[in-house]
Amino acid sequence: MLTRIVMAIALATAMASCPPVGVVDFPVPTTGCLHAPDASKGETVVRTLVSGGYQRSYLLHLPATYRPTQPLPVILAFHGRKGNGTDVEAFSGLDALDAIVVYPVGLPGESNETAWQGAPYQPPSDDVLFASDLLNHLQATLCVNPARIYATGKSNGAGFTALLGCRLSHRIAAFGTVAGAFYPETREGCEPGTPVSLVDFHGTADPTVNYNGEASSHGEPLPAMMDWIQGWANHDHCGSPTSTAIGSDVTKIAFQGCAGHAAVVHYRIAGAGHTWPGELVDSGPGSATHTISATEILWQFFLSHPLGGR
Repeated sequence: MLTRIVMAIALATAMASCPPVGVVDFPVPTTGCLHAPDASKGETVVRTLVSGGYQRSYLLHLPATYRPTQPLPVILAFHGRKGNGTDVEAFSGLDALDAIVVYPVGLPGESNETAWQGAPYQPPSDDVLFASDLLNHLQATLCVNPARIYATGKSNGAGFTALLGCRLSHRIAAFGTVAGAFYPETREGCEPGTPVSLVDFHGTADPTVNYNGEASSHGEPLPAMMDWIQGWANHDHCGSPTSTAIGSDVTKIAFQGCAGHAAVVHYRIAGAGHTWPGELVDSGPGSATHTISATEILWQFFLSHPLGGR
């Protein structure tokens, strides 16, 4: 046991002096505990780092409960196309969770509008590398629980979250997608792959990303949502799904017996638009259900699926 402790300390010291280079898809020891954070608890601040030759921005929110001696979960929350992080922060209410919440900001892509990798209008940057570099930085400067790093996003940000499910599944423990735009590029790197725990929400009346799919959106196809979620269930070697009605407008579809203790769950929301369930402020075109809260469900799903125990 003493030998293991010494080796762990040596590894953490080496990681601090020689941070990982390139995309890191494996657990990284946190070295930021006991450091005084450069942000006030309970407030959101703007921070930057350089990744792939670009200066990247992100919003950082430390919960009021943050202590540099207590490792906390991290949630990366990705905005949709044209977003800037403050939008998803406002409508999701993720700041209320007992977690370090980070809202990365995309670079301009097509039409000079912010976007994420995995879409035909994506920016020129390597956003998977940015996510990896951002996690490296957060773990070097804050008290992060490396087994409880999670990712979520809306629309194009949900598509990118799905891409991270393919590319960073050994480092990010679970994923949540809302009103996702899942272009073919969001599946890159998924085969072969580790079982991925994923929870998804989508409205049947979404005017931006059709629930039943589209033959062409920005020149590329978008899948029907049930085909897309079945693809993840197949990836995880899940069994048949069960359906549960929640209120009058929400159906929970949960796949059973997935490999590696993974979980694949889809919430079909009748009549809802391109919106965040349980939104605190307007989150997009169309109506939003308040029968469920995506934020509350995401949090419970995340807590139930730590890295290595999903």
